[in-house]
Amino acid sequence: MRIKRSVPARPALITALALAAAGSLLLAPGAAGADPLPVTREGSAVDDRAAQAPASAARRALTADASTAAPTRSYPRRLALSPDPENPGDTSLKLGLTPYHAIAPKLNALQRLGDRVSVEVTGRSAGGRRLYLVTVTAPETTRQARAQERMRELIENAPATAATSREITRDYKTPVFVNSNIHGNEWEGTDASLKVIEQLATAKDARTRDLLAHSRLYFNVTANPDGRIAGTRANANGFDLNRDFVTASQPETRAMRQIELGTQPAVLLDLHGYVNGTLIEPTTPPHGENYEYDLFLKNSYANALGMESAVNALGYTPAKDGVEAAQIPFRDQEEGWDDWPPIFTPQYAAFHGTVAAHTVEIPLAVNNEEYDELPVPELRRRSAINTAVAGAAIRATLNHVREHRGTLITDQIEVFRRGAAGAAQVPVSPETVPGVPGIGPEDVYTTTFPRAYVIPPGGARTQRSAPAAARLVDHLIANDVRVTRATRAFRLAGRTYPRGSYVIDLHQPKRGMANALLADGRDISGKVSVMYDISGWSLGSLWGATVERVPSGSLRGAPLRPVGGAAPVAHVPAHGDLRLRLTDPREIAALNSLLRQGVPVRRAADGSAIVPASARREAGAAARTHDVSFTATRQSWAGAAPLHRLRVAAAVTPGELFALREMGFDVTPVSTAVLNAGFEWSDADVLFVSAGLDRADLTEPARQALDTFLEGHGLVGRGAAGAALNAAAGRLAVKPVEGNADANGVVRVRNAGGITRDAPARGFVYAPLWFTDPGPGVRVEQSYATGNPLVSGHWRPLRDGSGGPAAAAGQASVVSGDHTVLFGTEPLFRDHPKGEFPQVARALFTVAHSASVKESG
Repeated sequence: MRIKRSVPARPALITALALAAAGSLLLAPGAAGADPLPVTREGSAVDDRAAQAPASAARRALTADASTAAPTRSYPRRLALSPDPENPGDTSLKLGLTPYHAIAPKLNALQRLGDRVSVEVTGRSAGGRRLYLVTVTAPETTRQARAQERMRELIENAPATAATSREITRDYKTPVFVNSNIHGNEWEGTDASLKVIEQLATAKDARTRDLLAHSRLYFNVTANPDGRIAGTRANANGFDLNRDFVTASQPETRAMRQIELGTQPAVLLDLHGYVNGTLIEPTTPPHGENYEYDLFLKNSYANALGMESAVNALGYTPAKDGVEAAQIPFRDQEEGWDDWPPIFTPQYAAFHGTVAAHTVEIPLAVNNEEYDELPVPELRRRSAINTAVAGAAIRATLNHVREHRGTLITDQIEVFRRGAAGAAQVPVSPETVPGVPGIGPEDVYTTTFPRAYVIPPGGARTQRSAPAAARLVDHLIANDVRVTRATRAFRLAGRTYPRGSYVIDLHQPKRGMANALLADGRDISGKVSVMYDISGWSLGSLWGATVERVPSGSLRGAPLRPVGGAAPVAHVPAHGDLRLRLTDPREIAALNSLLRQGVPVRRAADGSAIVPASARREAGAAARTHDVSFTATRQSWAGAAPLHRLRVAAAVTPGELFALREMGFDVTPVSTAVLNAGFEWSDADVLFVSAGLDRADLTEPARQALDTFLEGHGLVGRGAAGAALNAAAGRLAVKPVEGNADANGVVRVRNAGGITRDAPARGFVYAPLWFTDPGPGVRVEQSYATGNPLVSGHWRPLRDGSGGPAAAAGQASVVSGDHTVLFGTEPLFRDHPKGEFPQVARALFTVAHSASVKESG
C-alpha cells in the first residue's frame, strides 16, 4: 500500500480538527484506530487470498451478467430464497454481525412481515454467490408499476415534457438506492440496512406511510458477499469493486450498474468504513467535470447536513465512545478526497441522474489489524456503534427524501434536459448554489462537450481494430449511452466517414456518461497537490479503437439509425490460409483458443498469426466465440515461426491476473512464498512479474531454481518489482528510474518495436517508471513522448524536481532483449486499458519463443 496522507482542512476549521484529533489520543475505551482522513492510494501489493482465486472465478466474472429484467409486475414481488450452507468461517460472525448464510433466511422473514418488502436476485458474485436487491415501497398493482416505469422513462427520454408533467409531480415515486458492503471488510452497512428494512416493513406511523407511498427504496444488501465472508476488501477475483465502474469487469459491478440503470435513483448512499469521525460526501476538489455539479452539490450538501445532524445526535463522544464528530469534506477539508473519476459508486451514479450521492465512511475500524488484534468484545462494541451510525445516515436520508421529493425529481429531470438540449453547464458559485458555504474558484470544474464522437468500424481496409470498435460500442450501450450507426458514407464537420461508422450524438440525456468514457480527460496536476485515486481513464484513448472527437457541426439529415449493439465482426474467408492480427485482446484470446486445441499456428514477420486453411473450421468457431475477423493471406504458413501454447507463471496484481486470463493464457499465480514452498518450474514457459516476488527474500534453493528457469526461459517484468528482479538476476542491462509514485494517467508514447507494433499512441501509467543507460543488445520498444507526455491525469515532479513528466519525456518506457521485456507503463491496470493488452501478450510470446529457439539451438 502507498503511504496515507493527511491534507489540510479549509482554514477556518484547522484548529477545530486539530483539537479533535488530539482528543482521540486520550480515549477511555481505546483509540479507534481509523485514519482521521481517508487519503489512500492502491499500490501493487498482491492480496494473496484474492490472487489465488481459482480460474473458474475469473471465468464467471468474464461471462456472468446481471439477470435480465423481468416484465413489469406489481409490488410486492415474493421470492422464496433457498438457504445457503452455514459457514462458521464467515468473518462477520466475530463482529456479531449477520453472516452471509443468514441473509437469505432473514430476507424470507422480512417478506413475511407484510406487503412492503420485495426481494430479487440481481446476479451472482465472482465467487458464485447470490446478490440480493430488496425493494421497500407501498404496494403497487401491475398497472401502477407500469405507470411508474413509464414516468421513469419519460424523465430520461423526454425531460422537457417530464418537467411539465402533473402526473410525475403527483404520482412518481422517488427512487432511492442504498448500497452496502461494496468493500467486503466494511461490513456494517449490511446490518444497518437490514434493520432499517425491518423497521420500514412494520412501522404504522404517518411519516413512514407517506414515505413509502411516494418513494421506492432499493437496498443492495451486500454488494460483495465474497469479501464479506473472507474479510477482504476485494471480491473473489481480487478486485476493488469501488474502482471498477468505468471498466465493469466484475459481475458485482455489472449488477450494481444494472440496478442504477433500471431504477434511476435520485439519491444514493454507498456505505463504507472506516474514518473517525464519520465522513459524509460531498468531497473536496477536483470535482468531476462531466456531471452537472451545481445540481449535485446543492442536493448532496443539503442531505449531508441532515446525516451529520442525525449521526451526531446519537450522542457518541470521543471521551466516552471513541467517536469523533461527523465531517463533510467539502466544508471541512481542503483537498485529498475528491470526486474526480467516475470509478466510484456515487460518481458513476451522477451520470445516471442521481443528484444526491454520498460515500459515507462510518467511524470505528474493525478490519485489517484491528480485526486480528482487538478483543472480541471491543470489536463488537465498535460494530454496534458503526451499525447505529450507518442506520442514522440511512434514516436521515429517507427523511430528506420525504421532505424534498419534488426538488430531487425536478433536478434529476434538469440533468437529463441539459444533456438532451446540449445546454451549457452551470458553474458552481454562491449565487448558483445558495446555502452551500465556502464555494470558491477551486470548486469550479466544467467541460466543453463536443457535438459528437465518431468511431469508425475498423477492419482490414482501414487497419483499425474492428474488435476494439465493437467492444467500445457495446460498452457504451451497456452504460446507457445512445449510439447510432451510419447506413451509408456521410460528411460531418468537413470530414467523410464510411458506412458503418458509429456516431455518438452528445445531445443526449446522458452526455456526461458518454464524454466521461470517451474524452481524453484533463491534466489536473496544477490544480491540487494530491488525489485520492486515479485521475485519468479514457476509453477513447486506451481501448484500441479509433475515436474521433467532432467539436461542432450538424447531424441533421445524417444517415444514422439507433443501434442496440455493435455489428458482429466475426469473419473467416472461404479460401486459403488465414491471417489474424494480434492487436486486440479478443484476437489474443482467439489465438490462445486455437493453440489450446492443437491447431498449428505460426507467427508471421509482421507479428500476426497465420492459421492453415486446414483449420478453417476451428478458426470459424474462434471467430464467432471471440468476435474477431480473419483475413485471407498469401504469406507462407510453412515459412513462419511456429507458436505454441504458453503456460505463464505470474507474480502480478489481481487486475493483471484477470487480464491475462481474459486473453486466454494459462496462468499459475506465484509469489515469494509460493517459490519458497517449492514450485515446479517445468509447468511454466515464461515468468511475468510485477508484484509479490522479491528475489532477496527467497531461500537459496528457490533462488537457484528461479535463476535456472530465467536462464533457460525468460522474464516479462512490469514496474519496480519487475525491474528489481531483472537487476537482481542480471538480465537486461538498463537503469530503471522511478517517477513520482503518486502519479497516474494517460500518456503519449512513441512505439518503435515489434512488442508494441500497431499499439495505440497512448498508454497508461500508475507510479510511472522509465529506463536509461541501455547496454548492448537492449532494444527500445516504446518511449514516452517528448515535451509533456501526460495527456490527462495527475503527475507532478517530486520536491527536488525529479520524477515528473519532464524527466520521463523521451525516455524508454518499454525495453527488450535477451528473452526479457520490461514495462515502465501499466498495460493491464485493473483490467482497464484494453488497447494495451496485446503488448503484454506479444512480450510473453516473444520471450517464450525466443528462449525455446535458444534452447533448441
